[in-house]
Amino acid sequence: MPVALIRLSVRACGQPTHPSRETWQHGGVTAATHSTLFPQVPDSADAVLEGLDPEQREVATALRGPVCVLAGAGTGKTRAITHRIAYGVRAGILQPSSVLAVTFTNRAAGEMRGRLRQLGASGVQARTFHSAALRQLQYFWPKAIGGSLPRLVDRKIQLVADAAAACRIRLDRGELRDVTAEIEWSKVTQTVPADYAPAAAKAGREAPRDPAEIAQLYAAYEDLKRARSVIDFEDVLLLTVAVLQDRHDVAEQVRAQYQHFVVDEYQDVSPLQQRLLELWLGDRDDLCVVGDASQTIYSFTGATPDHLLDFRGRHPGATVVKLVRDYRSTPQVVHLANGLLAQARGRAADHRLELVSQRPAGPEPGYAEYSDEPAEAEGAARRIRELIDSGVPAAEIAVLFRTNSQSETYEQALADAGVPYQLRGAERFFDRPEVRKAGSALRAAARFGGNDSLLDDAVDLPSQVRAVLSGEGWTTQPPAGSGAVRERWESLAALVGLAQDFAAARAGATLSDLVVELDERAGAQHAPTVQGVTLASLHSAKGLEWDVVFLVGVAEGMMPITYAKTDEQIEEERRLLYVGVTRARERLHLSWALARSPGGRPNRRPSRFLKGLRPGSGTAGGQAAAAGAGGVERGIRGGGGGGAAAAPRRTQRTPARCRVCGRTLTDAGEMKLMRCEGCPSDMDEGVYERLREWRAVQAGRSGQPAFCVFTDKTLMAIAESVPEDERELARIPGVGMRKLNRYGTDVLAICAGQEGVGLDEDD
Repeated sequence: MPVALIRLSVRACGQPTHPSRETWQHGGVTAATHSTLFPQVPDSADAVLEGLDPEQREVATALRGPVCVLAGAGTGKTRAITHRIAYGVRAGILQPSSVLAVTFTNRAAGEMRGRLRQLGASGVQARTFHSAALRQLQYFWPKAIGGSLPRLVDRKIQLVADAAAACRIRLDRGELRDVTAEIEWSKVTQTVPADYAPAAAKAGREAPRDPAEIAQLYAAYEDLKRARSVIDFEDVLLLTVAVLQDRHDVAEQVRAQYQHFVVDEYQDVSPLQQRLLELWLGDRDDLCVVGDASQTIYSFTGATPDHLLDFRGRHPGATVVKLVRDYRSTPQVVHLANGLLAQARGRAADHRLELVSQRPAGPEPGYAEYSDEPAEAEGAARRIRELIDSGVPAAEIAVLFRTNSQSETYEQALADAGVPYQLRGAERFFDRPEVRKAGSALRAAARFGGNDSLLDDAVDLPSQVRAVLSGEGWTTQPPAGSGAVRERWESLAALVGLAQDFAAARAGATLSDLVVELDERAGAQHAPTVQGVTLASLHSAKGLEWDVVFLVGVAEGMMPITYAKTDEQIEEERRLLYVGVTRARERLHLSWALARSPGGRPNRRPSRFLKGLRPGSGTAGGQAAAAGAGGVERGIRGGGGGGAAAAPRRTQRTPARCRVCGRTLTDAGEMKLMRCEGCPSDMDEGVYERLREWRAVQAGRSGQPAFCVFTDKTLMAIAESVPEDERELARIPGVGMRKLNRYGTDVLAICAGQEGVGLDEDD
């Protein structure tokens, strides 16, 4: 692991007066006051476990050693890990102040703290990586370095602009944002300025400027920060890593405080965050990580699922729990989500989880093809209006798109339909700097265009707009790569398209007429923020859910996006669509347009990701990757061999079908029975009752609820098949290797008709 980029210069100094440990650990934060809105706090540790499914319960009770929770979308991962922490605290196994739970957003950290308070586990620290590191840095800086911690700058873009000026490199607003993103990526991947060019090439990054220029800007930016005695967001992690590496006394003090770690969204950990986690841990292994490789959609920021996928290799003794019971979405939505991943390739796909819906059946996903993008937006708005009129709350509906530049069409369509909406994770279209600047240029051209040589060859309104916007950065071909340059171009291209549509609708329209139209549109959309339909990009929708989701623009060139070229980039686009699908609880609508604008060439086609999934699209090509079923895998602790334990062999799963009527089964209970609930049962009632009596005794001995021995459905499946040997018993869903080893002899004896099996209290 490379050392931190910033090497500390530690000087001897007198012992400063330190704040108490509470200052850096708790930051003076007090618990929220009690509210009747919170549910009643469980009255015991065992009560904390009530209501958890078997896999969630495994997570909650696996309190020692390394634990890896592979949690599919909607499977209750936050519930599992908060109950795990609360159970450990309430049972006296974990001290609240010794636990550090880390997640990636302040919203998620706040939600986790709230849930822990509701479970009676106040005092546990739930923070983001940056928040936890900043607390430690503020506390230890006087001791490790001396003096006060340098000022933290909230936004680094002005510093990047000043660095560019010092290098005499001119950057416009979009390029400033792109270069800033490259600097952030370099720092979280622990890449120094001199190594930027080869590192970016190796990672396949599309640099917004010449790599040598970016390296020069990066170096100047770091020099400028040092000269001004300021640090940025990434420095918080880098400096904390450096302190913990250089000062063993500081590292030991942190490790003495925090002895148990939980990391949520582990698939999004960057190399720098992983290094900090390793320093927090030291040589210990009381670590629980939670993640889903199929939801890795932030690789452009330095996030990588490798740490999650390599966890078993680094910790051969780890317990691995797979959560696949989906409590969010209907079987129809889950079937589409599983189908998307079944066609995936790559390492993340090899570890995919096949979700099993726990909800009642709902409507099939809807697919709609439109002639052009405005028609697609109008179709979505019309359907949303109908849903709201039928009683669906507007706040329970979302329109999700690939890029922020798509929002304007849907903003307008919803406004025309009288549907309130709110934009998440993006500026309103007419508030974007490039759109405001373009509007000013068009207004000036409308007023003084007769003296503008740019308009000499423009014969109609669309050509006039293209001529004016070419001076603002619009070109006939989109720029290569992603980032701010591409987004700015897309905003300008949307204005060009709007001019074409306006001219087609109003013969003889002038540039002045268009300016009036733009002003009216901008004014109509500056309404106060309301709790309406959510408009969001797929990236900003991560972690959210709605009853109804409209996935729009699901066409080649947008999904996957044009600039996704490599296999890895294509697969990340597939995962992005998967995240979008799994945001829907009940209804899901997918749509695409054959042309961008009315009258345009209908040369677009639906996304390749939908092949074999939407009606009439044929079958998906290639061999589907094997899916991971739910359950628990326990590692081999110790052994002295020094090598990693071999991972359990995965087998290809085939769809579960009813053994009576042959229908494909999706309900978890039916899959255990291997038949539909309505199909006739041939259960041996005597065997079933004896199994229930035996189970009650086993549950009493272990102090667990009866379902933790075997669920009712599993007992029914055993009584229906009456297995004669371990091989037949192991084939029954719900009978894993652990339960086979523990209970197999008793169960087979009961099935064979032996009396008194497992009921002797003196065993």
